[in-house]
Amino acid sequence: MKTLIIIPTYNERQNIEPLFEAIFTVNNDVNILVVDDNSPDKTYELVDELQQGRYKDKVFLLRREGKLGLGTAYVAGFKWALANRYDYIMEMDADFSHNPIYINDFLREIKNADLVIGSRYVPGGGVVNWGIGRKFISRGGSLYSRTILGLPLNDITGGYKCFRREVLESINLDSIKSNGYSFQVEMNYRTFLKGFRIKEIPIIFEDRRVGQSKMSRKIFIEAIMMVWRLRLSKSELRQS
Repeated sequence: MKTLIIIPTYNERQNIEPLFEAIFTVNNDVNILVVDDNSPDKTYELVDELQQGRYKDKVFLLRREGKLGLGTAYVAGFKWALANRYDYIMEMDADFSHNPIYINDFLREIKNADLVIGSRYVPGGGVVNWGIGRKFISRGGSLYSRTILGLPLNDITGGYKCFRREVLESINLDSIKSNGYSFQVEMNYRTFLKGFRIKEIPIIFEDRRVGQSKMSRKIFIEAIMMVWRLRLSKSELRQS
């Protein structure tokens, strides 16, 4: 079974090479696709250098014309993964908040599920180096989304996950409505509405090591509004 880890990047030059090393130390059989939004720090140049050198045929790069958003980055990555016949497609942040030590846990659990979500809010999961405010927003966001959408999940907003290709093939990726962090909610909701098996596994989420968070007020407001758009489009989403 072929596995691809999709990593969107924007100014992650300091993190990307250590992250590659950590991933391949845990599992040397996976491939990595970096989707870079023309990072001002030239993350894409380092990725290109590494893919031509020590990680040839292991690391691949999609460089986009600008900062086009998390959702469209993942959609571009999903399409690339399907076109290249990957069986398991993972999402991972570039900032080490998603620890590579869990990769093999995802790949074990996906054998009996269609989507595996790394959850901060199941027994054994948690967060490190977060203030009270951020914890409240994160837990509140999951509760808010779960209540409105009727999703039987504990961690709806997390972005460390693994899909079977059949899930992504069943979704019209061009119809994805979200382009911020609500993208994760939408993908979970669409997967649930289509009757796929979803499994949550515990992870410890660690705040980024270096660099700046991509969260903004605009992204937060989009997430709040998008939940209602998804709920009102329930019948449509079952078909798309």
